[in-house]
Amino acid sequence: MAFQPGSTHQVTLGKNPERSRDHNRRVVLDVVRRHGSLGRMHIARLTHLTAQAIANIVDELVGENLLMETGRLRSGRGQPPIQFAVNPDGAMTMGIEMAADHMVSTVLDLSGQPRSKRIMPVRDTSPKQVIAHIRAELEAVRAAFKSPLLGIGVVMPGPFEIEGMTSVGPTTLPGWANIDAANLLTEACGEPVTVENDANAAAVGERLFGAGHSISGFGMIYFGAGLGLGMVHDGAPFRGAFGNAGEIGHVVVAPGGRACPCGQHGCLERYASVHALREKLCDAGIADCDFTDLAGLHAERHPVLMEWLDEAATYLAPMIAMIENILDPETVILGGMLPDAIIDELIARMGQLPISVASRSKRVLPRVMRGQTGQYTAALGAAALPLFEVVTPKLETAATRPTE
Repeated sequence: MAFQPGSTHQVTLGKNPERSRDHNRRVVLDVVRRHGSLGRMHIARLTHLTAQAIANIVDELVGENLLMETGRLRSGRGQPPIQFAVNPDGAMTMGIEMAADHMVSTVLDLSGQPRSKRIMPVRDTSPKQVIAHIRAELEAVRAAFKSPLLGIGVVMPGPFEIEGMTSVGPTTLPGWANIDAANLLTEACGEPVTVENDANAAAVGERLFGAGHSISGFGMIYFGAGLGLGMVHDGAPFRGAFGNAGEIGHVVVAPGGRACPCGQHGCLERYASVHALREKLCDAGIADCDFTDLAGLHAERHPVLMEWLDEAATYLAPMIAMIENILDPETVILGGMLPDAIIDELIARMGQLPISVASRSKRVLPRVMRGQTGQYTAALGAAALPLFEVVTPKLETAATRPTE
């Protein structure tokens, strides 16, 4: 990211005592990753670390192949300073999205660029089989990439550990109740595993790689097997106290309506999710409909799909207004396991949204927009989770004015 003269950026500060060395390494990696090629003195000014501390840390990171020299900056008099950048091949992270009927895997390099993407159908999502699927994918990744693996991010449909909400049914994974998924998968894979719900990870993926790239505050309605809301506030995901913030799929929108496996009746997920669409298609004799099949049905204007679009739009429009009134996001992004053409038409069918705090004539962004990362957004977000864990500092920050 290039600096603009006179602009103010939020910079995480280093700590000079030796006991803070691990934190300082994260600070240096984070500054170089976000700002591009920098010289040692520039890094020192941005992080408030001493020149000697920066020299030691940069040499150490270069020795570990996490940073690399990019040449000398030609400016001014004297010896031009050597510039350093993150080495994309220095390490990688792996992301897995585990849904009720498929698995998506991605690999990111240290600079955050995707190196591989794959979607595969899955029939058994019990813990034993999920472990087998992830192990097999892990071995394939290790064979294809020689860089060290920093960790694995795994996303699953929520909600997590909710009393009174059964959390069973076709939009969740059976057999995972009362299981510490992160510990189980870490032990099984022999690599650190971070677990997140799919909507939160999707918002991270869209923030890093899609429509939310330059938006610091937005909501993302994610169409997985179920339906969830991921939220980004001040550029970071908002998870809530127990990781379940944004569980809009189980908000009752039709009191006394269709029974939901969570124990309620009339949940939004029963009307506006991919699973609800597939239920309608199955009742019409169209079973096992995958992503490509949905695109084909939309192209031929299949009446069952058109009926679902009307119903989904009817229930989603007031939910979007509610999200706006509660969170005041810059925009609401729709994305996930639906073809772009279907999401575009869903947005069009919502038409004039209900009045909310977002009903302003002077808007930079539309109230609702389609995401840009498609089927891969949650898996991309999953792969970014261990990247953030390893290279992003978690101590205090301060607003500083970078030196040109």
